[in-house]
Amino acid sequence: MSAAKPSASNQSLRPRKSPWLKRAAIAVVVLAAAGIGWHYYSKRNAEEAAGAYRTAKVERGDIRVAISATGALSAISTVDVGSQISGQVTEVLADFNDRVTKGQVIARIDPSTYEAQIAQGTAQVNNARASLATAQATLRNAELDYQRKNELARDRLVARSDADLARAARDQALAQLAGAQAQINQQIASTQTSRLNLQRTVIRAPVDGVVLTRTVEPGQTVAASLQSPVLFQIAEDLSKMEIVLAIDEADIGQVKPGQSVNFSVDSFPDRKFRGAVQQVRLSATNTSNVITYPVVVSVDNADGVLLPGMTANAEIEVSHRDDVLRVGNAALRYKPSDDDAAAAGAPNGGASAARGGLGNDLPGVADKLKLDASQRALFDAALEQMKQRMASRAAAPASTGGGPAGGGPPTIIMGGGRGPGGGGGGNNRNGNRAGGAVSGAARQRMQERFNQQFGAFRATLDDDQRKRWDSEIAALVSARRAPLYKLVKGEPQAVVVRVGVSDGSWTEVSGNVKEGDDIIVGSGRGAK
Repeated sequence: MSAAKPSASNQSLRPRKSPWLKRAAIAVVVLAAAGIGWHYYSKRNAEEAAGAYRTAKVERGDIRVAISATGALSAISTVDVGSQISGQVTEVLADFNDRVTKGQVIARIDPSTYEAQIAQGTAQVNNARASLATAQATLRNAELDYQRKNELARDRLVARSDADLARAARDQALAQLAGAQAQINQQIASTQTSRLNLQRTVIRAPVDGVVLTRTVEPGQTVAASLQSPVLFQIAEDLSKMEIVLAIDEADIGQVKPGQSVNFSVDSFPDRKFRGAVQQVRLSATNTSNVITYPVVVSVDNADGVLLPGMTANAEIEVSHRDDVLRVGNAALRYKPSDDDAAAAGAPNGGASAARGGLGNDLPGVADKLKLDASQRALFDAALEQMKQRMASRAAAPASTGGGPAGGGPPTIIMGGGRGPGGGGGGNNRNGNRAGGAVSGAARQRMQERFNQQFGAFRATLDDDQRKRWDSEIAALVSARRAPLYKLVKGEPQAVVVRVGVSDGSWTEVSGNVKEGDDIIVGSGRGAK
């Protein structure tokens, strides 16, 4: 029995496969393959682009700025004990390192010369007193003679000239009496000088302290002529000492009394000692055209391990910033090639500068003022108006005068500094390629513009808030700014940041950067 053949009507009811479904499936497969290839290609290009730069992370940490200097430890008060008289030393009663008390006898000088001078002076005083007695007797006789002759002359029994001669003799006797009295006083004073010199033959300690040096031996002759010879040197109190550091004129402006000082000495290399700046002296020293200023550091030496004369290697901590954003100084020294700079964009131009300018720093200043709701509203409104104005000026073509000469952003955005090739951005002491500070006239104009833009807000502040606001704005206006180059998706991106303190390795930054950003520090392949 043969199978029945399908009829024509049954064949017409079977669905046909559409050719478009097949084409769509093929297209999906092709597009997926192309997407995978493009993703792989882009990823490889990004990795190759990223590998063309050496980068470092923006970190959060502490920055400690210190000035290094060396000096010698010394006692706060050191007294040179000398001799006011000449003579032979008969006894030395104190030696090196001996502790002495005020008034203690530490040496004696032969007193025989001054004892003889006292005896001689006493004899001269007695002789002068005998002369005084003679003058007194002569005066009494001259006075009686004058009285007699004056009465006779009144009665015209003797010539008037005889009475005048008697009066002159009386006056001479009075003068001789005064001379004899003066001679006695002179001899007494001379004898008193000899007595003082006799007391000075005993050398006593003027203060409580420790004998540092002794320069005299028994039997030695000291000669006190134009300068008093130094016999002993006594340190008054070694529990308190000082270091005199020579600080360069470029750093002396950062040194203030009360700043912390860490130092070490060669005798104890593993131990750190602490002190504090006590005084910044004004007596400058010029050594080979290098100007330095002495800075006195007070040191507590209660345990007595520090000795006078030790060399101290000191560091004066002039600034300490905790938990701040920081980058390595190599990032600030990096200067891209012309092609890379064109790709990254000019760091001083447009919205990049606005984001890295003062607009980002002002909210932080406002937070420090503890504003109320109305003050915060006025501040937010003024800040928004400033940002809108800056954005409109930055977006305007240079030919329309939307910005300053040269097509850059309005001056108010930048607190100082220029991009690579802009000029004026010399190296600072830490090697940062940071821009210089704004000139005085430009800073004043920026300050006035801020006062106009935030005038209504500033008027609502109390005295303390206003002083804080003015000081913070002045600091922002005068702050140095510098360009950095972030690596974003394998491409460099120029940003301008505010540069803070630097310790020579790290520099504080703020602006359009955050912790973890990749900052370009150099070109060429290398590990991040």
